[in-house]
This record gives sequence, structure tokens and C-alpha cells, in this order.
Amino acid sequence: MKSPDELKIPLETGAGITALVYPCETAAPLATLILAHGAGAGQGSPFLVMFAKALSSRGLDTVTFNFPYTEHHRRVPDRRPVLDACYTAVVGHIRQHLPSAGTGLFIGGKSMGGRIATHVAAADPNLPVTGLVLLGYPLHPPGKPTERRDAHLGDVRRPMLIVQGSRDTFGTPPEFESLMGTLSPKPTLHVVEGGDHSFKIGHGGKGAQESIYEDVQRTLIGWIETVMRAARGTPPPRD
Repeated sequence: MKSPDELKIPLETGAGITALVYPCETAAPLATLILAHGAGAGQGSPFLVMFAKALSSRGLDTVTFNFPYTEHHRRVPDRRPVLDACYTAVVGHIRQHLPSAGTGLFIGGKSMGGRIATHVAAADPNLPVTGLVLLGYPLHPPGKPTERRDAHLGDVRRPMLIVQGSRDTFGTPPEFESLMGTLSPKPTLHVVEGGDHSFKIGHGGKGAQESIYEDVQRTLIGWIETVMRAARGTPPPRD
């Protein structure tokens, strides 16, 4: 497995941040996927590293990065304008750095990282983003179901894949049902049965958990392939 390439990305708000590019390990990359970290852990979190490595082995140039507060070893996340500006800068830099981003560029992330990706996409309809991958979307804070974080999602107007554990305290799949039909295009919701906010199932041992993660990764790759075919106007393969 190839080691990730380190990139330094300058920011208008101050010192730059570090991104890691996990190069595609197949003959030609299908697309580029940028995955941002959640609020409590940086791009070195085991979850994000595992997904980046697995997805690069399955055909994607995969990029992770640190938000400024994580880069500078602060525990409290930056305010949203800083997070948005950072993500936007990463998108611009990666579009220039990776040829596969010109073929297809998907953005998203784990929890907060995915939410910031949706704000970035919603704010700029001309941003060249092919689709969004949201791993455990934080629909609301735990225990506060009325404090919804979905008012902007109607402005995203790109394909979205939402992967949600059935036990996710930040939003269970049934809580997404009324939302799904209001968005265009309608998002794809993949439910991890028994999974929590990080898709952990808590039973069946290591092998069962690895199988869950592999299923999510296969689903993600299959969804990107479908979106890319639709963007090219290519019909799906026949069985």
C-alpha cells in the first residue's frame, strides 16, 4: 500500500493546514473523494485513516485534511465560517493538484466534516462538486431532536450519500425520512443496522465489525460509480 502524500494548503485566514493524499491503487482513479474529520478527532483518527486507505485501494484518490483548530492542537472547533473557508480552500487546491478531481470530485466527511461539506456545497451552486458522501450526518445534537441541522440541505442540489447507523444518537434513519423527499436530487440513505455514530455494532467481534466497514466502503464505491455514469450519460451495466 502506498504511503499518503503530504500537502500544505495555504489559507487566507492565517497559517495553512496539512492534507494527506492517499493515491488510488488501481489502474486509473475513478474520481477524487475529500473526507473531512469529525469534531473530536483529526485526520489521523483510526476511522478516517482506515476509510482513506480502503477507498484508495478500491479506486479513488482519497484526500483527508485537518481543520485549523486541529492543525494547531486546539480542542474546540473553529467557528463555522473558518471551517467553511478551510474546506473551500482544500477543494480549490485539490482541483489543481489531482487530475482525477477534474473527472469527478466528491466531498464529505465524518460527522461534522460532512456537515461542513454540505454548507460549502450549498453556498456555491457553481462549485465543481459531483456529489457528497456523509458518514454519520449530525442531524441534531444528541438528545436534542428539535435542534435540526438540515435547513440548508435543499440548497446542496447534488447527489448525496448518507450513511447512518440505526442507533446513531445524532439522528436515526427514521428521522431522515421526512427530509429525504424534500431534497432534489433525492439522497441515497444507507443504513448500518445496529451501528452507532461511527457504525460500530458492539457485537459479533472484530470480524463482524470489519464486515460492516467493508460493506459501507463497497456501497460508497458503487454509489460513486452510479453517479459518475449518470453524469456521463452512460447507462448502467446489464446483469
